[in-house]
Amino acid sequence: MTIELDKDARQEAIAFVERYFRENMEEPIGKMAAGALLKFFLEEVGPLIYNRAVSDVQERLQARVSELDIEAHEDEFPYWRKNDRKRQDRK
Repeated sequence: MTIELDKDARQEAIAFVERYFRENMEEPIGKMAAGALLKFFLEEVGPLIYNRAVSDVQERLQARVSELDIEAHEDEFPYWRKNDRKRQDRK
């Protein structure tokens, strides 16, 4: 699966790559080269990051689902228990 960026996000990412090269490398990088580098990283590293994010979300959702029975539990047949308590309180 290739990760796609919309036009604005792609342009902003390319600008960040260009800035990184300007500030951290000996030679600046042009827009075309920055776009190619971005495409390479999206294709090669993007799926790794995406899969990790999906895995993290799955873990969090599973933890929440496992707590669902506690949060959403309702006692069954509560009528007699409530009434029995009321009777005991009256005595």
